[in-house]
Amino acid sequence: MGVEDVTRFGAAVLLVSVAVLVALVGNRISRVVRVPAPALFLVVAALASDLWPALGHLSAEMDSRIVTVALVIILFDGGMGLGWRRLRPALAPVLWLGVAGTVVTAAGLAVAGHALFGFSWRSSLLLGTALAPTDPAVVFSVLAGRELSGRSGTILEGESGANDPVGIALLVSVLGATGADAGAVWRGIGEFALQMFVGVAVGLAAGFALRWAVQHIPLPSEQLYPIRVLAGATATYGLATVAHGSGFLAVLLAGVLMGDVEAPFQLEVERFTSALASLGEIVAFTVLGLSIPLVELVTSGEVWIGLAIAALLIVVVRPLLVGALLLPIRLRLSERLFVLWAGLKGAVPILLGLLILESAEPDAPKLYGIIFVVVLVSVVVQGGSVPTAARLLRLPMRETDPPHPYAIGLRLRRAPQGLYRFTVLPGSPAAGARVSELGLGGRAWLSLARRDGELLPLRQDTELHEGDHLLVQADSSADLDALFTPQETPS
Repeated sequence: MGVEDVTRFGAAVLLVSVAVLVALVGNRISRVVRVPAPALFLVVAALASDLWPALGHLSAEMDSRIVTVALVIILFDGGMGLGWRRLRPALAPVLWLGVAGTVVTAAGLAVAGHALFGFSWRSSLLLGTALAPTDPAVVFSVLAGRELSGRSGTILEGESGANDPVGIALLVSVLGATGADAGAVWRGIGEFALQMFVGVAVGLAAGFALRWAVQHIPLPSEQLYPIRVLAGATATYGLATVAHGSGFLAVLLAGVLMGDVEAPFQLEVERFTSALASLGEIVAFTVLGLSIPLVELVTSGEVWIGLAIAALLIVVVRPLLVGALLLPIRLRLSERLFVLWAGLKGAVPILLGLLILESAEPDAPKLYGIIFVVVLVSVVVQGGSVPTAARLLRLPMRETDPPHPYAIGLRLRRAPQGLYRFTVLPGSPAAGARVSELGLGGRAWLSLARRDGELLPLRQDTELHEGDHLLVQADSSADLDALFTPQETPS
């Protein structure tokens, strides 16, 4: 390697490092201006690619590979953040919206694309399928540091994770189905069903295998534990994909199963995956922003079509079609409206647009520009208004504890027996209850509690609040889960 090569490599490292540092500042700016950080990453990267065209020279295939890796990490970390204990009360609506909601949204947008904008049925179906999924990166980013009362927050996070694999599998099926005869339709349905079935099977198997490994196979040093979990997540994606299944669905399920596991260095693992997911969000939206010529897009007719489709999606398609699917689900009216408003689009629709670009469909460049505009409108308008929407709908949304940079504690050689950690979740029986009202009797007792970063004195008349973190000593956690798990609310 010559001196010039070393210099160019150093310049590339400097550019990437400065970009990450600027993105970290952007996270702080987004809180001040109330615009989600992903929107800033998208716009700034798109402007940078116009000012320095060399930045946008990556191929659509390379862009999709980079974003795919980032999404694997984001989905796995999101699954861990949900966990089975938190997801279980909202599992039915999550699955229902994740599958049926994606299908009806894709169909509604396809009809609009064909009837109102004159696209062919194939192009309309590709556009609708690409824009149907909500996005975990944006949803997790917007809800980060905030807790919603009831099940609406869990449903939104679960839906954004569940409908990504569905949307990706649908698009792959549409791209692979050539022709318009009944045989092509059945081949597409068969491909979709195969991806879902294999994704679920691999995700469950890999999740349970990873749980067993982290609980029973020790490693030489604590630094290796997070790496093992990360390798397990990426291996899950690879195995499911090689088996012609949905790797994203497999990764999400594996993350959910890892979310509540009691294992050595679990806190360090969670911090590691969370940090990587934050980096993945920055990388994904920056790469996607670099892939679009912003000035050219703004001066083209695609921006107006994109704005019109965004308005249809936000005001008509999701409220009517997904709203109809929500009718049998037990939710308060305010929670229903919030779920319908906060169906945010993001990296996944743009990734699907990249897949359309790679396929060399006749309308691919035009469809990609429209998808970018719709995503930008969704992130800025819907994402930026989420706290306001919660306030107008009188949904309690509390800011979670700020970061606690210092910690004190004990490390043990073995897992403590009979000691369990719980968080008082919104909508759970423990939220707002006094310690004496928990009905613990002599079978369990609260040993330690934290609220807003401070130790909470525990007495019989102490009232527990949403977000309190507790250490509970008991013979078993089975009888305690219901106390800290959100309960269904009547419609």
